[in-house]
Amino acid sequence: MKPFPFFFFFFFFFFLSILPFSSSSCSPHSCQLQDPCSSADDCAAGLNCGNCPASGMAGPSCIRAQAVEPTSINGVRGLMLDMYDFDGDVWLCHSFQGQCYNFTAFEPAINTLKEVESFLSANPTEIVTIIIEDYVHAPMGLSKLFTSADLVKYWYPVSEMPTNGKDWPSVTDMVAKNRRLLVFTSDASKEASEGIAYQWKYLLENEPGDPGIVPGTCPNRKESQALNSRYASLFLQNYFPTIPVENEACKENSVGLAQMVDACYKAAGNQMPNFLAVNFYMRSDGRGVFDIQDRINGLALCGCSIISSCQAGAPMGVCKNTGASNRTPAVNGNIYSGYIQLSGSILKSYSGFRAIKLFIMLQLLQLLL
Repeated sequence: MKPFPFFFFFFFFFFLSILPFSSSSCSPHSCQLQDPCSSADDCAAGLNCGNCPASGMAGPSCIRAQAVEPTSINGVRGLMLDMYDFDGDVWLCHSFQGQCYNFTAFEPAINTLKEVESFLSANPTEIVTIIIEDYVHAPMGLSKLFTSADLVKYWYPVSEMPTNGKDWPSVTDMVAKNRRLLVFTSDASKEASEGIAYQWKYLLENEPGDPGIVPGTCPNRKESQALNSRYASLFLQNYFPTIPVENEACKENSVGLAQMVDACYKAAGNQMPNFLAVNFYMRSDGRGVFDIQDRINGLALCGCSIISSCQAGAPMGVCKNTGASNRTPAVNGNIYSGYIQLSGSILKSYSGFRAIKLFIMLQLLQLLL
């Protein structure tokens, strides 16, 4: 099966905190991975200055903050948005019981969608995915919203989306046809009424929140078919607790995340995730989520342990500067090695409360060939 691009989804709900209270012994822009630092300016390219007391770090050090293949605007390739009827319009809101209130409302959804349109217009080879937690009941409310944002011209038609586990077209084909916006909704009725794809018809998904972070397990979300069913060819993996705690996220986004990717790979019948959702994506104890991205893309693209080992035109498993990848899981210190190994794209700090769940989508290069 031709794999769809692998993407990362990163949730975060508050401004990222980088704590500049440690002294650095290296010159500006020269501190290496896990060297002590006092600010991001101390760290070499692709690194940021972060702290992780939850993992026993004594103070801030340089952590990975850039993927091997970073993309423009820091790799952001999609949004998970909670949309509600509010104040006579469609708003981004993180609320309860399907009702948006003044104290849970964030902003009109059109503002964010216009930014998406600006990005797609300025980057004609890029693809964006939007997943909507849908509480909009106004007739044709979402259709009118996307039309107002001038996004329909990029729309991937639901009538041509592959079902029953069939292959998606290559990124090259999608770009050539200008079908560069994929939109999914949690409301099944919208597929027939507004032509918006019902999320769990096209994606498999594991449990979000606390049920999805139990070590060694990877149950499917109740709305999703079984992960190993091959019902859909896209796989969204969640790995974040029900209640986000920024200071704990750095620990979650390290060894535990790598181990869970391996567990979900097995639960999905040896299928790698196309999307990975975490909290506070920039936080880790060193290598973090961007390294996992590099590992997954390397394994999926060329059978190598990291994407930097891939060689254009080489057979699967023939890797630059390395032998065949070792696929036997093992944990060595803070680095998880095996099917998924840990190795980092500076992403701007965004504030979205809990209404905007920001994720990064970094495409598999094989589909660009």
